[in-house]
Amino acid sequence: MRRIGFGAMVAVIVLVAMAAPASAQTVSREQDIADLRVGQRVLVDDGSCPSGQIKQVTGAQLKETGVVRTRTCVPRLARK
Repeated sequence: MRRIGFGAMVAVIVLVAMAAPASAQTVSREQDIADLRVGQRVLVDDGSCPSGQIKQVTGAQLKETGVVRTRTCVPRLARK
């Protein structure tokens, strides 16, 4: 019984992780991101990632100078 519960929990986590980029706001330039909050994800379609991927900018950490951004290429889920 425990294995079924653990497997279901893993499946839910994977589905949520896959859906996260799809629910993010999309802009064409990173400069268009005005106020990025910690934990917020914005997709940037500027062509800087390989084919089939899109840049994801995430508000990673709050510092004295503002929100620190991280940038990664994630799979593009929808056609352009």
